[in-house]
Amino acid sequence: MVATGLTFRNIVKKYGIVLVLFLMIILLSVIKPAFFRPNNIFNVLTQGSIFGIMALGMTFVIISKGIDLSVGSVLAFAGVVAASLGQIAGATEKYFPNMPALPVIVPIFAALAIGAFCGFTNGFLVAKTKIPAFIATLGMQTVARGFALIYTSGRPVSNLIPSLTFFGGKVFKVVPIPVIIYFIMIVISYILLTRTRFGKNTYAIGGNITAAEVSGVKVSKNLILIYTYCGLLAGLAAIVFAGRVGSVHPGAADGYELTAIASTTIGGTSHSGGIGTIGGAFVGAMVLAVLRNGFTLLNVNAYWQKVAEGLIIVVAVIFDMRKNAKRD
Repeated sequence: MVATGLTFRNIVKKYGIVLVLFLMIILLSVIKPAFFRPNNIFNVLTQGSIFGIMALGMTFVIISKGIDLSVGSVLAFAGVVAASLGQIAGATEKYFPNMPALPVIVPIFAALAIGAFCGFTNGFLVAKTKIPAFIATLGMQTVARGFALIYTSGRPVSNLIPSLTFFGGKVFKVVPIPVIIYFIMIVISYILLTRTRFGKNTYAIGGNITAAEVSGVKVSKNLILIYTYCGLLAGLAAIVFAGRVGSVHPGAADGYELTAIASTTIGGTSHSGGIGTIGGAFVGAMVLAVLRNGFTLLNVNAYWQKVAEGLIIVVAVIFDMRKNAKRD
């Protein structure tokens, strides 16, 4: 006897985006057999790792019924500072000429600290001043990008130490380290969201902030933690970005915040709050990564990628609104 809950309609409703991802993979594999080669699959995962890491933090924020428009600029700011502290001793145009090469832990700590501080500031503004998250994070987007430009005088920072570029390399020349970091953060984020009080509070705040306060949730504290975690992951993404590219420009990661938002939105995280999963954020990021890779293999103009992403976001939000309207 088949359970009534396992109808085709319910399966599509619950796992529709996963089916879309599989269909995209199958279609591209047929059109371009090179797509399914191991090297290209790792390339897709690597391409999706940077904005995928940011999408994990964005998932927490959107579940709490917020938004963070600053993560791309925070990545750039954290990245240029980390890169300036991670240059080789004899680098040309060295940011700190008389400073020897520092241990890699220094630029890593700097990037994570800057990311966390920017996120903390966002959370504090949202929680304590009650201004909309859109405004608070839009302000941080401009401020962080401005600091990145001021810090570097608009110039890229390059000639990084090998232990920093290591984060963009491969283990045994096969498995990309950005992918390993991404999957580690997926596991950590999943545990935080589904197995901790912090995760339960995130859902409660997004579902009904008044009810959360009445039930004893410290809303302000948790909002600050949510945005701090999102900023922290932007700092981590900066390390991966620096390692993969080998340099960081103050204009780097422009628009990455929209890609992170798109990833978690496509994956089913509701902008109405209280709904979303880490698995969905991963699938959403992979849809965009496969789309970008497919466009490249098919020699489609890169500008059409932006058009496609925008349309996907709109369709995903429309679907989300219709689904929530029926639920209500």
